[in-house]
Amino acid sequence: MNLNPKLKKVKPMARTEILANEKLQKVLARAGLGSRREMEKVISEGRVKVNGQPATLGDRVDSSATILLDGRPVKHAVEGNKPRILLYNKPEGEICSRKDPEGRRSVFDRLPRIKGERWICVGRLDFNTTGLLLFTTDGDLANKLMHPSTTIEREYLCRVMGAAKEEQLQKLIDGVQLEDGPASFTDIVDGGGEGINHWYYVVIMEGRNREVRRLWESQGLQVNRLKRVRYGNVFIPSKVKVGQWTELEAKEIAPVYEMAGLDVPESLGLTVKKSEGRKRNTKRPR
Repeated sequence: MNLNPKLKKVKPMARTEILANEKLQKVLARAGLGSRREMEKVISEGRVKVNGQPATLGDRVDSSATILLDGRPVKHAVEGNKPRILLYNKPEGEICSRKDPEGRRSVFDRLPRIKGERWICVGRLDFNTTGLLLFTTDGDLANKLMHPSTTIEREYLCRVMGAAKEEQLQKLIDGVQLEDGPASFTDIVDGGGEGINHWYYVVIMEGRNREVRRLWESQGLQVNRLKRVRYGNVFIPSKVKVGQWTELEAKEIAPVYEMAGLDVPESLGLTVKKSEGRKRNTKRPR
């Protein structure tokens, strides 16, 4: 029912209209295969075929095109579909890959099944790391959230064996050299503790492999429990217990797009005011 007589109903666009004549790298990026720039490189390397023919930069495709990347078919993700985001509270003992040769449980095993789309994991957590994981159906959003140029805070709660000395904490703030380059915490807050274990909240701005654990190890300290509690402006709601997920509503999805520096999709049906740049994410009150 149209309650506003001034607004005319608009016929929904057909699937072929939505994807008609789009740049190939945009279609590949939206499918969650990488950033547009990365997909341009993949195309240039001759790894993509369209309708049986090697693709070239500048190619445009529609929804009827058969696309192969490294010989594997690529599913079209329809632009204009309402994007979806899940927040998952990961337990220990789950991998972030879809399949595992060792048969270990995957984070994808607990997620709801969807037709015509797929869940894309925003970053990863180690097998023994728990806490906040985001999943989305929008490949562009996932790639932007993970890209190093999008400086987004990741906050972790760490249980460290032994209390760190003040000079050790200062080194972790100033930065240390790891095997894959310099790294640092942008913030460290003492979380207390008793006995040989001590808790700390720490913040990093990127998601390199085992970065939090390796930073502590650089000071001769061992992390025996690690949980991600925040990704940018997204926290784990208290109602979402370990091993459970919740789907974000449209009003909760919009700030995630803004955090990534992307326009909020019109398909969410929201009226969004232009923000004056992306503000630095506020920290959890202590």
